[in-house]
Formats: sequence, structure tokens, C-alpha cells
Amino acid sequence: YFIALQLSKEDNKTKRIRLLLTSVFINLGLLGFFKYFNFFIDNFTNTFAFFGYQISDSSLNIILPVGISFYTFQTLSYTIDVYRGKLKATRDFISFAVFVSFFPQLVAGPIERATELLPQFLKKRRLNYLKSIQGLRQILWGFFKKIVIADSCAIYVNDIFLNYSEYSGSTLIVGAVLFAFQIYGDFSGYSDIAIGTAKLFGIDLMTNFKTPYFSRNIGEFWRRWHISLSTWFRDYLYIPLGGSKGSKWLSIRNILIIFLVSGFWHGANWTFIIWGLLNAIYFIPSFILKRNRKYIEGKNEVSFLPSIKEVVNILITFCLTVFAWIFFRSNTVFDAFNYIKRIFNSDNFFSIASDRIYNVSIKPLIIYFVFFISIEWYYRNKEIVFGQETNTIKSIVIKYILYIFTIISILLSIQNEATNFIYFQF
Repeated sequence: YFIALQLSKEDNKTKRIRLLLTSVFINLGLLGFFKYFNFFIDNFTNTFAFFGYQISDSSLNIILPVGISFYTFQTLSYTIDVYRGKLKATRDFISFAVFVSFFPQLVAGPIERATELLPQFLKKRRLNYLKSIQGLRQILWGFFKKIVIADSCAIYVNDIFLNYSEYSGSTLIVGAVLFAFQIYGDFSGYSDIAIGTAKLFGIDLMTNFKTPYFSRNIGEFWRRWHISLSTWFRDYLYIPLGGSKGSKWLSIRNILIIFLVSGFWHGANWTFIIWGLLNAIYFIPSFILKRNRKYIEGKNEVSFLPSIKEVVNILITFCLTVFAWIFFRSNTVFDAFNYIKRIFNSDNFFSIASDRIYNVSIKPLIIYFVFFISIEWYYRNKEIVFGQETNTIKSIVIKYILYIFTIISILLSIQNEATNFIYFQF
């Protein structure tokens, strides 16, 4: 807040850069201390141990502040935008504080830009009936994603990943696929609840997910998954590094950097870094072949009845994503490689009858999946699920049938123990 005010007064370029760097180092310093201190200490001591030198270390036993990665990036965007002249520094400290700590999206995003969110707090707002209805619809669908899809998948995923050595290869594949739906339902569900809640206050937050599992290549996937983070890295890291304006090798370097940083942003674990590296490896060939911008939003949208080629591309992209998710979900790199190794080396690949995970009835989950995928597909090009405003009797009846089924599914799926949102840890 104070550095931005000083930036608005200062004309000297050198002093402005110093002010900006001060803000960046303070923010990233706090993030690094709380989130990555133990990671660097452990790897430092392990490196010395590898060469035969034993050194004593002292790690911190501290609780990670909830959502620190999200509001750190949000405040950084404010200072950077003021420095770039895209935004005037605000003197209204209350509005600035609300921008930083707006409760719906504080702990897990979307990561908002000051240029978009802060001006909304500086103007008077009135209750908007239409926006409130849209918000309630989005909250309802967010609860369905979290409680019905994510939490139901978690029952199977947690057991399979914790005891992967006891399961057949086919069951391990099922576990990886279910985790892909768990993390999507969990994270996009939270985003929907946050965006819908904000609408009740007359605040518009950016869309964070656009049916990413219907993407036809990795480039399209990253334009539809965690949009607020991927666009943040694009605008505040990739483009400042030179983007794709330099040589091909420099562009590839920049792509590697943003994907590795994206992985490291998710947590102090080599599993996240490998996950980021894998996505970079997926993305670079399409960049070299200039296919990464093939499916731009609004152009070449997938048709309601997709072609065989589109279906194949969607399935290939989904399978690549699921493979990378194995590293994201595993506790260690060792576990991830052993999980993958067992998939391919399992002696009883198709022997699912003996796998205890199937003792729990999976039929309700299949019904929910069919409903979920059908609704996501139907509304894939629309801003909000259940958002059509036609007033014919037929559409109203269908809409309320969908509402009732969604609500009943949520009530039937509520578990005895609360399941935290996955991204609260980041």
C-alpha cells in the first residue's frame, strides 16, 4: 500500500525500480520463509550428505498461513500494475484491504488483478437480482462439484494412492483418473462458490475454469485450467522474460521457467516440480509446431457432436494430464515412480475382483459422473451452468428437474467428516 503511494509520487526511474523490487522481495520473502524454508534446508543438507558430509540442520515447525500463495500474487499484481502505470495507487486503505482479503476468494483464488477488482470496491453497489440468481446457481454447481464429485472420488483416491502396492494395474489407472476428477471438482468447485458468493455482493470475479478436460491439446488445457494463475504467470513472468518475441530457444527457456515456477508455486516438493516439467514437455512440441494457439476461445469451438478427430484429441490430452497428476498427488517422487511402475509391471493387471476398493458400491458415483459430464458438456461454452434465461414451460420444467436432482445428490453425498479443499494447502 505504502510503496504504491510512493511509486505514484516518484518520477525517477531508478528509484521506481528500487521501490518495485522492495515490494517484490518483501512479498516473495514472506512466501519463501513460510512455504519453502524447510524445503531448501532439507535439500541443502541432503546434497552435503550425498558427498559424505554430515551437517546439522534446523527446520521450522510452523503452520503455513492459509492461502498465502494466492494473496501474495494478488498484492504483487497491484504494485506491478501501479509501477507500469496501468492503475493509480489508491489512498482508500479500507478498499485496498478488502481487495487483499476479500473473503470468498482469499484462501484459494481466483487470483484477481487490482485493475479489475479494486475499482469495484471504490464504487457504490446495489443488490442486483439477476446477478444474485446467477451467483446462487454457480454456488449450487460448485457444491455439487465439491461434495458429490470431489469428496466421493476422494474415498477411492486416498485408499488407492496410500496402498498402491496392494492394487492391480487397472485399479491404479482408475485411481489416477478419479484423482483428475477429484482435483477438478474440488478446485473448480471452490472457484464457483467463490465467484457465486462475490456476485451476491455485486462483485465480479474472473472465471477460473472453462471445462478444461474437454481440451484438444495442452495449450488449450492451460487456457482453461486455473486461468487466473496461468494468465498471471503469462503477464508478470513470461512476457517480462521476453515471451515468444526472441529466438525459438529463448522462448522454450521461458516456457520451461513458467511451468517449473508454476509447479514450485504449488508446494515445496519435487513432485510438483516434476509435474510442472511434464506439462512443459507436453507443451513445447505444440509450441515449436505452432499449434499451441490452434484452439482459441471463440474460434474453432468443439461442436456439440464432436468429430472422431476431436474425440481422439480430447482423450489424448486427458490421458497426458492424468499421467502428470500422478506426480501431483503422490507424497514423494519415489511413490510416483513406483505407482507408475506397478501400473505397467503388475502381474494381475485386470484382476480387479480381489481389489477391496470395489467392496464399496461405485454405482452411485457412475450415475453422478454421467450427470456431471453431461451438464459440463452441454454448458461448456456458457459462462454459468443452469444459466439459460429462456422462459418456455419446457425449459423451466427441465431447469427445475436439474435443480432438484443436483440438490438431492448433494444431500445424499454429504459425508460424516468434512473434507478440506485441496488448494487450501497452497
